Amino acid sequence: MALIANILYPVDFSPSCVAMAAYVKRAAALFGAKVSLVYVVDPARYSGLELYERPPFEVQEEHLSVSRERLDSFLIAEFPASDYPRILASGDAASEIAQVARNGRFDLIIMPTHAGIFRRMLLGSTTAKVINDADCPVLTSTHAELIAPRPLHHRDWLCAIGLGANSERVLRFANAAAAEAHSRLTIVHAVQAADASLPIQLDLEEQVQSEERRQAARRIAELQRNVGLEVPVRIAVGPVKDALLEAVRQSDADALIIGRNHHPGASGRLRDLTYAVVRDSPFPVLSV
Repeated sequence: MALIANILYPVDFSPSCVAMAAYVKRAAALFGAKVSLVYVVDPARYSGLELYERPPFEVQEEHLSVSRERLDSFLIAEFPASDYPRILASGDAASEIAQVARNGRFDLIIMPTHAGIFRRMLLGSTTAKVINDADCPVLTSTHAELIAPRPLHHRDWLCAIGLGANSERVLRFANAAAAEAHSRLTIVHAVQAADASLPIQLDLEEQVQSEERRQAARRIAELQRNVGLEVPVRIAVGPVKDALLEAVRQSDADALIIGRNHHPGASGRLRDLTYAVVRDSPFPVLSV
């Protein structure tokens, strides 16, 4: 059974959404997956004047009708309606996207993100809420408003892991995804430096390795054995967020796979480190 067979592509008719079309099609081709487009009508955006002049149900029906027409004609050349279903929902955008993905048993959500706004306001954005609420993996990518990200290829993928119980789950997913895409996988890990003021250190020589780094290497070797992997490992030492991102920037990968908190709730899946990596990664992030 394919790891990713159905992809959900949220759209909002923006230029950045149009720019993402080729990227979504490439991802679908890479995994042999089907794509469905979804648009959410948000009642919170109805104007006060509309609601003053007409009953709410009439306003809602009009917005749904107009949105259905726009959705049915949007990106029709790239995604013919006969082959790519289009889903219209109403409510809070993030909640509805997560619910549609859950009800439709989608394997992946690919979110078109907005340059600048995405980086500055991720914590309050629809994208952040979807990452937090969705049960399935979410692929995000920073890009210019009119330029699509570099397409996914059969190249190098990174998997950032910690050392906890959730790491094996993330690594198993990364192994399966990389195998389906015929890409090379590398593990990256960050060790917190005792002195945060020191420069970030990458791939230290054995004689200057810290005990923490050696313990990390042993744990990662154990995780690889459990998963049946034998891939390169890059360990960076420094402030965890900065060290991890520096290790990522040293690579020319197509995607970075990271883990989210496995359980939703008050603490949420989108922890501080996950947020920072999604926000600042130089290439697409697949959060699982």
